[in-house]
Amino acid sequence: MKYYPLGWEEGLPQAVILADGEFPRNALAVKILRTVPAVVCCDGAARKLLAHGVQPVAIVGDGDSLTRKIRERYASVIHQEKEQATNDLSKAFRHCLAQGWRDILILGATGKREDHTLGNVSLLMDYMEQARVQMLTDYGLFTPLCGDAELESFPGQQVSVFNMGCTRLKGENLVYPLSVFTNWWQGTLNEATGKSFTLHTDGKLLVYRTLK
Repeated sequence: MKYYPLGWEEGLPQAVILADGEFPRNALAVKILRTVPAVVCCDGAARKLLAHGVQPVAIVGDGDSLTRKIRERYASVIHQEKEQATNDLSKAFRHCLAQGWRDILILGATGKREDHTLGNVSLLMDYMEQARVQMLTDYGLFTPLCGDAELESFPGQQVSVFNMGCTRLKGENLVYPLSVFTNWWQGTLNEATGKSFTLHTDGKLLVYRTLK
């Protein structure tokens, strides 16, 4: 049984990856971005990150999105990967793993284009095999998990549970009962009844919890 907090009051993640979606506006996301020990930035997001006064420990990607000024000034922290078999988010994730970071939060991975959003969210199911990873948006938190888990919540919090391969699924402290959903929409718009809820499953799930 693993426990997944909603916030980071007891300690920040080891690293944040900033992807090139919409720049975070949520107060929690901005606070984490400014205080986390290490920010690894996908190259397309570098200009926005620097404009907000945050210095990355690494800028990772194929390099095509970097301005000449950024290339020159931040040459020591640019890690260029030309291969096109994976996207810049995965390149940044691999960089974090190479540094030994196994508690990673992804920001800026949604917005702009829906196909990129879906692709980025789906990668959580791959990343979870190698690290404790979550994705924070301006509206909620995506948490991939495998097996039984307890998740922090608050009464009335909106919760969505997406089946990613389980054949058994049961929940506690949720308004609506869970079953082995066959379509993503079936697990949406549930609601927490207390300060935590528990999921019992034999496989992989993707859980979304709203921030308000």
